[in-house]
Amino acid sequence: MRKRRWFPKAWYHITARGNRKADIFYDEKDRYKYLTLLQEAKLSHPFHLHSFCLMSNHVHLLIETIELPPGTFMKDLHSQYSMYFNKKYGYVGHLFEGPYKAKLENDVNAVLQVSRYIHLNPCRALITFQPEDYKWSSYAHYLSPTPYYSEFVTTSTILSYFKDVKQYEVFVQLENKARPGHPRNG
Repeated sequence: MRKRRWFPKAWYHITARGNRKADIFYDEKDRYKYLTLLQEAKLSHPFHLHSFCLMSNHVHLLIETIELPPGTFMKDLHSQYSMYFNKKYGYVGHLFEGPYKAKLENDVNAVLQVSRYIHLNPCRALITFQPEDYKWSSYAHYLSPTPYYSEFVTTSTILSYFKDVKQYEVFVQLENKARPGHPRNG
């Protein structure tokens, strides 16, 4: 197995998918549990969480390391969540397809594109037409002064590349409305 490259202040787009593409979240309690474990991981192995989206069979995280590589918390996070999930549903074996994937994003444009990609994931999956309507994403945190997950999502860095919050919203929505099948397209 190839060793992952990492360094302090590196940005990564992390993805992890259910084994055999199976669901890893069956209900809201599962998603809340994952977010709780993610928040605990952030406290015990500090990193900046800039964007996230929990889909039924996979997760997307955009993180920035501080002093530790992503593996220090991802292994614990997924091990703890797998134990919770398997116990709750009476399953055995691997919940996740394999080790998480971490793509190093080393320029600002790539980071902004990944943040948008993560926030539009529910729209591409046709779960919703508007990313702000999807509860299990950090997108609402970018738009609202009182979001669900304010205590552990860092929006200031990405928003610093835009004149204001509205400009970030336009950046995301332009890509969304250009998507085939969107009711506002055409």
